[in-house]
Amino acid sequence: MSGALTTILLVLSVLIIIAIFMQPTKNQSSNVFDASSNDLFERSKARGFEAVMQRLTAIMIFFWLLIAMILMVLSSR
Repeated sequence: MSGALTTILLVLSVLIIIAIFMQPTKNQSSNVFDASSNDLFERSKARGFEAVMQRLTAIMIFFWLLIAMILMVLSSR
């Protein structure tokens, strides 16, 4: 059972990395100190592809943490 969970954890790790790299960038400007830096602290609601990727990433991270904790409990026995 722990072998299967370890395999699932590794596959999920790769999928999380891919999902994070697929997310669009928030700020196109590389200079934080320019005049448009006040946009840095504004929260805009994610829509479309960005919203789907954020939710998918959050769900995968939740399952990754759950599986990691289960593996930790199984290895302590």
